[in-house]
Amino acid sequence: MRMNRILKVIFFIGIVGLVPSLEAVVPRKWELRTKDDFLKGKLDGISVSYEGVLSLAPKEDKLDGPAEDFYLSFLVGQDGAAYLGTGHGGKIYRIGKDGKAELYFQVQEMDVTCLAMDDKGALFAGTSPNGKVYKITAKDQGEAFFNPEEKYIWDLAFSESGFLMAAVGEAGGIYKINLQGEGQRVLKAEENHILCLHKSGPADFLAGSGGVGVVYRLSAEGRTTVLFESSFEEIKSLALDADGNIYAACGGTPSRTKKEEAVDLPVRISTDVTVSASATAPSGAPAPAALASSGKEPSALFRVRPDGVAKKLWESEDELIYSLLWKEGEKRLLFGTGNKGRIYSIDRDEKVSLLTQGGSEQMYALEPADTKVYVLADNPSRLTVVSPEQRFSGEYVSDVLDARTVSSWGRMEFDGQLPAGATVQIQTRSGNSFEPNSMWSDWSPPIQKREEQILSPKARYLQFKVLFKTQSGNVSPWLQRVSVFYLQTNIAPLVQRLDLLPPNEVYLKPPDQEEVVWGAEESPAGREPSRKDDRSLYMAKKVERQGFRTVTWEATDENDDRLLYTISIRKEGENVWRVVKDGWRDSLFVFDTLSYPDGVYFVKLGASDLNSNPPGSELRSEKTSSPLVIDNSLPVVKSFTVSRQANSLDIAFQVEDSFTSIQDVEYLIRPGEWRVIFPADGVCDSRVESFKFRVILPPNAENLVTVRVTDRHHNIGVYRQTF
Repeated sequence: MRMNRILKVIFFIGIVGLVPSLEAVVPRKWELRTKDDFLKGKLDGISVSYEGVLSLAPKEDKLDGPAEDFYLSFLVGQDGAAYLGTGHGGKIYRIGKDGKAELYFQVQEMDVTCLAMDDKGALFAGTSPNGKVYKITAKDQGEAFFNPEEKYIWDLAFSESGFLMAAVGEAGGIYKINLQGEGQRVLKAEENHILCLHKSGPADFLAGSGGVGVVYRLSAEGRTTVLFESSFEEIKSLALDADGNIYAACGGTPSRTKKEEAVDLPVRISTDVTVSASATAPSGAPAPAALASSGKEPSALFRVRPDGVAKKLWESEDELIYSLLWKEGEKRLLFGTGNKGRIYSIDRDEKVSLLTQGGSEQMYALEPADTKVYVLADNPSRLTVVSPEQRFSGEYVSDVLDARTVSSWGRMEFDGQLPAGATVQIQTRSGNSFEPNSMWSDWSPPIQKREEQILSPKARYLQFKVLFKTQSGNVSPWLQRVSVFYLQTNIAPLVQRLDLLPPNEVYLKPPDQEEVVWGAEESPAGREPSRKDDRSLYMAKKVERQGFRTVTWEATDENDDRLLYTISIRKEGENVWRVVKDGWRDSLFVFDTLSYPDGVYFVKLGASDLNSNPPGSELRSEKTSSPLVIDNSLPVVKSFTVSRQANSLDIAFQVEDSFTSIQDVEYLIRPGEWRVIFPADGVCDSRVESFKFRVILPPNAENLVTVRVTDRHHNIGVYRQTF
């Protein structure tokens, strides 16, 4: 495809003129450049390639389908007319070549879950609940053809010899039905349901089960083998390519953990299935997929090679595969998902691209018709035809950018290609609520000039949309990268916590370690190893050092600015704060209190974002600590008296501390140990305490008594006296 014009617009932010007086100096960038980035937005008529290139999607025409709750089955007949099975009214519609739908037949059951047609043009319909198979020969002319006394008929398929195969639940099995409507069970599975059938030969079939997701093969000779057992609840759809590779759409909560699952794993092949009449009946059967909850459900796509090796090609935690279609001419697989209404394609190189995204939640069925594909969608129910031709227009609306604070928008940067006759227009809008609403700004005029900056008002949130147009169905504009630059409004840092550790409690700084890139052969020349200023306190060893007080804090900044701290101190009763340290970077600071007189103090922490903003535009916040008591005076023992009588001592004394209360008092007479004593009033709770007690001396006691007094700040006073 010849491109006579290449659009590669690269805009840069001019910092001067974009920096109001109170805004952070460093601009930020929001960029979309991968497939997953673009899939977060909304796509209308837009495809996304594996490489993350946006282009116009294939043409999709909406048919005038009937107003029914759900579309559940679809079939293209031999005469070119199509048949649509619905729920919950149990109606079958015929859609002529002119696209007009007329009611063709109505069954007694609620849902028409599957359709099939024999070589004579007779239509067969499977229903649920209380499932039956109906044979319909003309408009309003039909009757029950086969009743397996099962609750669900999930799928129907004809063999070349004219037998009709019916997949049923909730006992889980397959019936082989002759032309007279007489059926024979050819598979009684251990699983609750057989959900899908796929013809793999003149009389050979593949089948997928529900309860445990298993792929079976039924041979013409009547032998059943297990080809693949997944770790998911269901095999929802099957496809087969010309090389014999089987594609299995798996869904439902996995019954095994991912640890047990290999990327390439051999599967059991040619294994006889045990048919057991005592198989456990399910406690409940699933509703048709379109009727299921719209909550998130895991899903995966597997390819099983003819040699029996299975490989996971795609998986999702929130998109469920409903249908598969192999396109032999294009050598690629299409699969429809919910609940985002997407159709993906995967090529022989295993590259997954988004083909199109519709207006309904579930892409429930994909049915081929020559070069076109009929798409059955639900919630709401829609019937469309996807053609090989390309659309002439489409629109992409991005996810919402959260700048975290009110921001000024810079300029946009994007890469793309514009062939002759193709255009791309980009518009933006902004607001201060996460969900765009009437309070947001209108869409801006299209960005057209080479250096035109974003015109949307300053706000916290931004969204852009891209309108693709072409005058030819053979070429499409491309868009493959979009970057938005923005400048956050500066917000003052916040000191969330300011704590005082107990007296004498400090941390030993962890040793510096050179930071080495793991796996690199050598450090780049001239590059010094970087070192962090902050080290986690969890890594530091906590010890006691007399006279030190540690202050720790936690501060945050909405702009992620680098913060500088100022530590100040003020004694109670004074009005002046004295700066102890300015320009501090760590999140803790230690005072040597031996240089301060005893007293009650307060510590003030100031946090500034000056490091990340021009001088004069920085912002600051402060926080003041709870009272910090500095007490380095030792408690003293006064009026000590000791009197010995035979083998006992009578001891009395008084303890005083100049600033804080007494915590505990002990005495020692060797060879004994330290003994705790209580004051005369029973509790150590004041700066002055009196003690009086008697001690029984052992025969070998020395004639020295030692008293040790500790105050609330761990200052220790000692007194000794002989007797």
